Amino acid sequence: MSLEKDLNTRSNSTCEICGSTNDLSVFVVPPKLDSNPDYNVLICPTCKTQIQDPSKTDPNHWRCLNDCMWSEIPAVKVISWRMLNRLRNEGWPQDALEMLYLDEEDLRWAKATGESTEDNGEVKHKDSNGLVLIAGDTVVLLKDLDVKGANFTAKRGTSVRNIKLVDNNPGQIEGKVEGQQIVILTQFVKKSS
Repeated sequence: MSLEKDLNTRSNSTCEICGSTNDLSVFVVPPKLDSNPDYNVLICPTCKTQIQDPSKTDPNHWRCLNDCMWSEIPAVKVISWRMLNRLRNEGWPQDALEMLYLDEEDLRWAKATGESTEDNGEVKHKDSNGLVLIAGDTVVLLKDLDVKGANFTAKRGTSVRNIKLVDNNPGQIEGKVEGQQIVILTQFVKKSS
């Protein structure tokens, strides 16, 4: 029996990630290069494109991971881990990632592509558009923010220069607004060019 037939039987002719039934194809989960069904999945073009090209990732499409991450198929679990890891800054994937269990061998396989955001424990601060922020950058506020403990509102469009990164918390930065040092959530800022 061919690999494609095996995968069609295993998946009931549906994408093993999102459940689509259109234009399914065999996808070997790198870096494995084996025709063992455990190392392959049957997926749709949407999943395949977004797996292979991170710039085309649509976080809403990947809500399907909440279901497929529980699969017993190693290749499906590895793809789930990789995509949840890629999307962890969206919020909901972080919770799912904490629940996902991979044995040691599958976890090594999942990390083998080097796409893990756990790069040497380095915390990456990203603005609302996913651009990496570094200390000293200038950002623009995207909405009016009530400043707790002060009697003012930081207005939308305000530039905050020479930001500082909050250690071990990628969701927060510090900057001066109206002469006061405040903590700002990165989801409410855009990096200024």
